[in-house]
Amino acid sequence: MSADLKAVALGGGHGLQATLGALRRITPDVTAVVTVADDGGSSGRLRRDFGLLPPGDLRKALTALAGDGADDWAGVLEHRFGGTGALAGHAVGNLLIAGLIEVLDDPVLALAKVAELLGLTGRVLPMSLEPLDIEADVEGVDEDPTAMRRIRGQVAVASTPGRVRRIRLHSATRPGEPPSACPEAVQAVRDADVVLLGPGSWFTSVLPHLLVPELHEALVTTSATRLLVLNLVPQPGETTGFSPERHLDVLCEHAPRLRVDAVIADADAVATPDRLRKRAAGGLGATTRLDVVAAPGAGWRHDPESLAKSFRAALAEVRGA
Repeated sequence: MSADLKAVALGGGHGLQATLGALRRITPDVTAVVTVADDGGSSGRLRRDFGLLPPGDLRKALTALAGDGADDWAGVLEHRFGGTGALAGHAVGNLLIAGLIEVLDDPVLALAKVAELLGLTGRVLPMSLEPLDIEADVEGVDEDPTAMRRIRGQVAVASTPGRVRRIRLHSATRPGEPPSACPEAVQAVRDADVVLLGPGSWFTSVLPHLLVPELHEALVTTSATRLLVLNLVPQPGETTGFSPERHLDVLCEHAPRLRVDAVIADADAVATPDRLRKRAAGGLGATTRLDVVAAPGAGWRHDPESLAKSFRAALAEVRGA
């Protein structure tokens, strides 16, 4: 695999961390494009108090890409304050990112400064330079199982007991206007050799990238090889009862123009491989690759080394076709 392969991974949370850990084994040129709709925990508090981008998923992406010798700094950034005071629950990295954004008035530059501290060869970008809000149409929340209710906020959508049917993305600072993309993120997707979407919380970490118009257009028109990584298990609340094929259906409903070169799934997590292959080919124009990519003893978490091998094989297969 070429050492100068330009890779872009889109997502948020633990799913994006797994993808970045795998990509680090393939190429040093990795860009993470991170969702910025989180409204819970430390990130939500900082967002509400200062009107800044929620820093939590950005921090996780930075530490996932941390270079050799940066383990101490990565540990410091991940440390959370205890106790019951004003800092209780805040991660050091969240405060650092929030402080740099406020001082520099430039989220991209602020993240570059943290990347320099960690010795990153890759970079982390927000998908938008403004905080965003997720809104979902959810069925089955009320007594009438067919009634649709509108749920707003990432935490609320992720924890809803109903069935999410569709999501929308809104600017939190410009009511009524569509979200705007980070220009550097759009350019990174356009310039990439390979773009990865997923795994992660399907409605709150994966699909939001497809709902930012400029980013959506870049994903649809990029000449990069596009790989989609499916989750290992359904996520309680968001995708309870979803089959792997249903994940693809939802993706196609939100981005009907998107085409993908390969869908990667864990062999043990797919009950009907032929059905998944048919759905991937018909809906996304993709081949399907089934590998064992779950971490041993932790079937809900991807193993970065196994995922890296699957990425290499998928890229070789697509480029050799």
